Amino acid sequence: MRPLRILCLNYEYPPVGGGGGRVAHRINAGLAARGHEVRVHTAGLKHLPPRETVDGVEIFRTPSFRKKEDTCTVPEMALYIATNVLPTLGHIRRWQPDVIHAHFAVPTGVVAYKASLLTGTPYVLTAHLGDVPGGVPEQTAGLFRFVEPFTRPIWKRASAITAVSTFVADLAETAYHRRPEVVLNGIPRGPRPEIRLQSPPRILMVGRLSVQKNPVLAIHSLALVKHLPWQFTVIGDGPLRAEMEAEARRLDIGSQVKFRGWLDGDRVRNEMANADALLLTSTSEGLPMAAIEALDRGLAIVSSRIGGVNDVVEDGVNGATCDLTPEGFAAALQKVLGDPDRLRSMREASSRMAEKFDLPRILDAYERILRAAASGAA
Repeated sequence: MRPLRILCLNYEYPPVGGGGGRVAHRINAGLAARGHEVRVHTAGLKHLPPRETVDGVEIFRTPSFRKKEDTCTVPEMALYIATNVLPTLGHIRRWQPDVIHAHFAVPTGVVAYKASLLTGTPYVLTAHLGDVPGGVPEQTAGLFRFVEPFTRPIWKRASAITAVSTFVADLAETAYHRRPEVVLNGIPRGPRPEIRLQSPPRILMVGRLSVQKNPVLAIHSLALVKHLPWQFTVIGDGPLRAEMEAEARRLDIGSQVKFRGWLDGDRVRNEMANADALLLTSTSEGLPMAAIEALDRGLAIVSSRIGGVNDVVEDGVNGATCDLTPEGFAAALQKVLGDPDRLRSMREASSRMAEKFDLPRILDAYERILRAAASGAA
């Protein structure tokens, strides 16, 4: 079969954005390595080149006027739509892609929908979390009350729809009465790690220190188990970092907490190779990439009891889930950290669970879906 020409649209793409951009990059790089031609059109910032090739993928960037790499406001999303329709039509006219792969129905799906209406080019829509009603209610409930009627045509016209987790698929089906195919986020897996417990046990938090990630709860929870030996390392940055640091000092656990800021992928993997557990205090998640990477490194996971972690955490098997309270997390941490044999068993279970996120299997699914859409068989 001949290679496909795939035009990927995403309003954020590394180094701009978070997990959704990293997911798109892994898919694109994997498809390019299989011989497909892949272009990306995304938002740019002043310090980024307007065009470059990374891992075999051509990346085109339109100036976005975003103020921050890691967050995007609603007005900035609207500006993305206004400034990316014409460049997308330019790609279609000059390059003639077989199919568009759009990540996020809002705002990216709007661009894919308009381009498809005007040119007939089919598109595959991948839903993450924030672009589905009910996914991040504390951030998008007001937005969806206004835009949901306008998003329905985007979901209806798509040749195929995928969702990055069972939870996101459930939300999308409830909102739009169309069941996406679940294609989990994938990672390139290395050799199965040797499980070596750290002394004292080492806990990681990885990601944006934002309201959705709820990181101050981690500090309050760890303060309740400060009688246990542990070290806590925070990888990432965001608006709540200063409050985390202040609370750690106030609760007298500052010496056990280390803030590393943003690290590149290799350094994050190195930190995970020398840790025991990942702590997720989020109020909502689609399918956290940090958790998948933690599985691959054989870490136990302690997480809030939210739908988006069902694919990565089995309570009592490879970690523990709990209510969003300091007391709930303290009990879960006690369960995981208080018994070395249990911790080892959980870490081994995580390593086994990582197999279902093996990137070649995920690429097989996307390749099948994109090819079907391009041929009109989706």
